[in-house]
Amino acid sequence: MRRADRLFQIIQILRRHRGPVTADVIAAELETSKRTVYRDIADLSAQRVPIRGEAGIGYVLENGFDLPPLMLTPDEVEAAVLGAQWVASRGDPELARAALDLIAKIGATVPERLRPMVLEPATRAAPNHRALPDRLDMAAARRAIHEGRKIRLVYRDEQERETERVVWPFALGYHEAVRLLMTWCELRRDFRSFRTDRVSVAEFLDERYPDRPAALRARWRKIQMDEWRERQAARSEAAE
Repeated sequence: MRRADRLFQIIQILRRHRGPVTADVIAAELETSKRTVYRDIADLSAQRVPIRGEAGIGYVLENGFDLPPLMLTPDEVEAAVLGAQWVASRGDPELARAALDLIAKIGATVPERLRPMVLEPATRAAPNHRALPDRLDMAAARRAIHEGRKIRLVYRDEQERETERVVWPFALGYHEAVRLLMTWCELRRDFRSFRTDRVSVAEFLDERYPDRPAALRARWRKIQMDEWRERQAARSEAAE
């Protein structure tokens, strides 16, 4: 790897991580030595790249520094185009249009040598013919999540029974055939997921819920991980 490419990759690694990154981690990803990493970090610091390092903890790229947004590698271009293809075939109409616009913008702005990767990509997301129609305004649901506002739902379960609930939405899950609205449900006083194709009525309320969406997501992920660990432990016990 050329030195210029290696310096760029070090910045990318630091941008990717929220916490400190050790020289060992950087060296392993770049397949180089720690001594080279130390030298490269020193060179970047001399070029006024705001990297802060502490012995035994690692390196952090401080806020306020960024690279030109379209200095993309070939792999990054392919990843972006593949991801946009997936969203275009599986997202709601507004996200699908945004994904196609994104592909067009990438093709118009990347260097000429990278343009074939956008116009004639080697990887493609298969079209999705199984998706069930949403009965929820997905764009409005995303806004409610970003703003931390409640939604009143009338929802049909598998037995076609309807219930009315006020929920705190915090995430949307896009699956092959269905999409899920992840929420905290005031009726059940617990986390609940709702299929968007089974929503009969949705009223987007002005009222904000007390928690932050990010805090709800963190709590939900912890519960999911704890349940996964319990299932793994039960399987291990059953196999013994």
